[in-house]
Amino acid sequence: MLLFMKGDIDVGFIDAIKERAKQNKKTIVLPETSDRRTLEAASKILEEGIANLVLVGNAAAIKKEAEGLNLSKAEVVDPATTEKLDSYINLLVELRKSKGMTAESAREVLTKDYLTFGVTMVKAGDADGMVAGAINATANVLRPSLQILKTASGTKLVSAFFVMVVPNCEYGSNGTFIFSDAGLNQNPNAEELAAIAGSSAKSFQLLVEQEPVVAMLSHSTKGSAKHADVDKVVEAVKIAREAYPDIKLDGEFQLDAAVVPSVGASKAPGSEIAGKANVLIFPDLDAGNIGYKLTQRLAKAEAY
Repeated sequence: MLLFMKGDIDVGFIDAIKERAKQNKKTIVLPETSDRRTLEAASKILEEGIANLVLVGNAAAIKKEAEGLNLSKAEVVDPATTEKLDSYINLLVELRKSKGMTAESAREVLTKDYLTFGVTMVKAGDADGMVAGAINATANVLRPSLQILKTASGTKLVSAFFVMVVPNCEYGSNGTFIFSDAGLNQNPNAEELAAIAGSSAKSFQLLVEQEPVVAMLSHSTKGSAKHADVDKVVEAVKIAREAYPDIKLDGEFQLDAAVVPSVGASKAPGSEIAGKANVLIFPDLDAGNIGYKLTQRLAKAEAY
């Protein structure tokens, strides 16, 4: 497991993330307040001082669902009664008027769809972020986010990754990796794979605070197999190198050539990346999803 130093104490990945959050506390919206797990997590977050929380929903309903939990430090915002509803309506109309959004339809969606309400709060600057997906499908969470918040400047593609922390592992960054895309894009083309690589490298740097070393994965290493799927990865490497010249990146690699130094040296001699990768870019969603679950279940890794 990757260990971070806090004074004279070794702390794990999530503990380190929590400490960073406490030092730079943000306001996070939780729209899924009908879900007991969400409220239990909220209670824990407040107890540990990780973030300020906004719970979206009816105060009485939340209180009933949260019986036995201490949520006294959370702010509860009811979309139907908040004094900011009109300003949120105006904001949503302005953002979506080209798609036919009217004041009436904006009021309807904001008071009934807590995901849209939460994202609008973030867009308005009344919160720093939103966490959802416990009871909503990924598509339902992404839709208002893309419609209202949009993507970060320079982001060509929305993708999903897992931080994998593998115990007793000498590979990657002391057993810590990013696996991408393991949750969203079904069959990315070469340009999309390159964009995924760039975003994933930035995420690794942000979360793990170590230099990303990116491997574009395949069933082939440096031409050992011939197939259109291999050609896609080779092209992705070329595009990514041109788009992100400051990122350490190479491929195409089989998994062992990417992370095991001796195999990398044998299969890809001369590559500065082979055997040293900590950011693994899978060629499609099937490979990424299967790969992270295999690592989670067989290697008993933590998957975040």
